[in-house]
Amino acid sequence: MTSNLRGALMALAAFAIYSTHDVFVKFLGAHYSPVQIVFFSVLLGFPLVALMLIGDRNDGNLRPRHPWWSLLRTCSTMVTGISAFYAFSVLPLTQTYAILFAAPLLITLLAIPILGEKVGIRRGLAIVVGLAGVMIVLRPTGSALGLGHAAALAAAVCSSLSSVIVRKIGHNERSVVLLMFPMVANFLVLGAMLPFVYEPMPIEHLGMIAVIAACAFVASLFVIGAYKAAEAVIVAPMQYSQMIWATIYGYLIFQESPDGMTLLGAGVIMASGVYIVLRESGGNVSKNSPVLRSRSRPETGTQPRISLLLRRMRDPKQ
Repeated sequence: MTSNLRGALMALAAFAIYSTHDVFVKFLGAHYSPVQIVFFSVLLGFPLVALMLIGDRNDGNLRPRHPWWSLLRTCSTMVTGISAFYAFSVLPLTQTYAILFAAPLLITLLAIPILGEKVGIRRGLAIVVGLAGVMIVLRPTGSALGLGHAAALAAAVCSSLSSVIVRKIGHNERSVVLLMFPMVANFLVLGAMLPFVYEPMPIEHLGMIAVIAACAFVASLFVIGAYKAAEAVIVAPMQYSQMIWATIYGYLIFQESPDGMTLLGAGVIMASGVYIVLRESGGNVSKNSPVLRSRSRPETGTQPRISLLLRRMRDPKQ
């Protein structure tokens, strides 16, 4: 088995696990506020950060070197988590994924003002076509626009902003700062909101929260393994396999059937995303591509970024 094939298979496994993660999010979203779900997911993510801090041999503090960028990323990560979890709870899985798949387009767009990147006419047209696909999804046959669609869009925009900011400050900022600040902010802010939305959770639902945390952790490890084994241009498009799982899970578990407009819009978005990945894999842009270097799903701040943990283990000076 070639390394590229092994990486592709690991990526497919990762995104299958992520899709299972989202099924549990959607199920719990029918019973609880996303504030409550995200809060307990964050709570279960703290042990990993604690283990990293225990093994930290580097002197330093937790003051960010780029406080304003760190604050903006923390806020965008918090919005992403609440918005994505809410969108999964009220929209069909296929619609939510189709809108979230706009992230590579938005990352490329945001990289222009934030990273000073130049986007040629071809990638520019791909962005326009992809955003047209989003508009197709937002006007599906027989379905009115609602808060769920706005939440999915907010999650796509804010997660893209988080990814670009990590690319901008990641080389200078300690990994522990990038890990801790969104999690602590989620814990404090959502903890303050929790009394207003809290619903008692039976043990089986708490177990589902644990499954969500475990799926996020295992899937992240698979994603990192995939990028180690294969080229980024092979791994990145594998995220679109989630649309297949969304269709299967949606039909079998939630009795959802994607309409033609959703599938058409998703196809346009995915084609644009794949084109951008292929364009950024060639030439000098691949060295600094924020799309190819965003080696995770949209950040929600509910789990530590395993890529940062592994980077921290390899380079204690960070």
